[in-house]
Amino acid sequence: MTSMSPYAPAPDSPLDVAGALLALLDDTTTEPRPDTQLEALTLAVAADLPVVLWGEPGIGKTAALTRLAEELDLPLTTVIASVHEPSDFSGLPIVGDDPAEQGVPMAPPDWAVRLVRAGRGLLFLDELSTAPPSVQAALLRLVLERRIGALRLPPGVRIVAAANPRSSAADGWELSPPLANRFVHLQWTHDQEVVVRGLGGTWPRATLPRLDAERLPAAVEYARRAVCGLLTARPGLVHRLPGSETRRGGPWPSPRSWDMTLRLIAFATAAGSSREVLSQLVRGAVGDGPGLELLASLDRMDLPDPEELLADPAAAELPERGDLRQAVLDAVVAAVRGRPDRARWDAAWALLVRALETGAPDLVVVPATTLASLRQGDWDVPASIERLAGVVTLSRRADDAAARSAVAVKGRR
Repeated sequence: MTSMSPYAPAPDSPLDVAGALLALLDDTTTEPRPDTQLEALTLAVAADLPVVLWGEPGIGKTAALTRLAEELDLPLTTVIASVHEPSDFSGLPIVGDDPAEQGVPMAPPDWAVRLVRAGRGLLFLDELSTAPPSVQAALLRLVLERRIGALRLPPGVRIVAAANPRSSAADGWELSPPLANRFVHLQWTHDQEVVVRGLGGTWPRATLPRLDAERLPAAVEYARRAVCGLLTARPGLVHRLPGSETRRGGPWPSPRSWDMTLRLIAFATAAGSSREVLSQLVRGAVGDGPGLELLASLDRMDLPDPEELLADPAAAELPERGDLRQAVLDAVVAAVRGRPDRARWDAAWALLVRALETGAPDLVVVPATTLASLRQGDWDVPASIERLAGVVTLSRRADDAAARSAVAVKGRR
């Protein structure tokens, strides 16, 4: 039997081997990969707006925040909102030497002090929907003003929360309307391909958007014009508190959330983000209904000026999307109706012919019929009308056939 030298290294313990295996499992990497929900999150973080991620348990919200903090090189501070008392967010009263003279200061918790010392960081408020109303009330000042007692968090700190829907939360609550209205709400779902590739060791990379410095003034002007234009036309959307408790706990329009929306549009425009990313952000700030109205108004803002089209119909560039092309043609006919003369009438016909040549024929039927009704007695019929007459006639025949078919079906009943 041989004895071991007292200087020989001891064999690895089972826990050491287990630790080595865990290290290998944790050894993952990241890669650039299109991910609209991750891009929306990073844009909102860049815009310094509080974000709440909504998703079912186990969907990867916490893991996404951990990767985000690593990629942005921000220290991550996780606070489970539901296990704290209101005083943990509003400050703990500390009696000083002379309370009658100096008052009673509100001391912040240690995690807030660490964030202030670091000067930057990502504050992650987890399990937000399981925090009782008293804790949610204490969070109001933290989320909006970044204050905890007498302490103010530095500008380099970003706030992101995560929440489960009430139906799947452990003893869950709806968010109170004042707290909900302070967040940009993003729905967090799983992508099967992302999960499979991530489990294989490669997750998508979360990077802050690259803002084009030359586009910043135009992005701000565009965002202000979009939001102000919509609210001028739809004043009822300035503030609309939902009627149901569930919807009040999500995004809804208010002056505060419209201000967030304006900021998000400016950032998305400067970053050249896709329409899908912008849609997630806008609807996450003011809700689906107002958000979709705003997106529709953005489409109209990007449409060409009818007067410019009438001035040079041969060089006109019409939108590819059918609904936008229809809107442009209707606007051109409306412009002719508002200021009718022979030259503008002829130019409108030339535009309709161009639309017929470059898009779906059925889109010109209604504008052509309306434009024909604007003809005055001394205006000669342009030759271009012959190219449109067949389309209009065919459309009318199809409508008549459909009407006859509907009458026949009704009669058989």
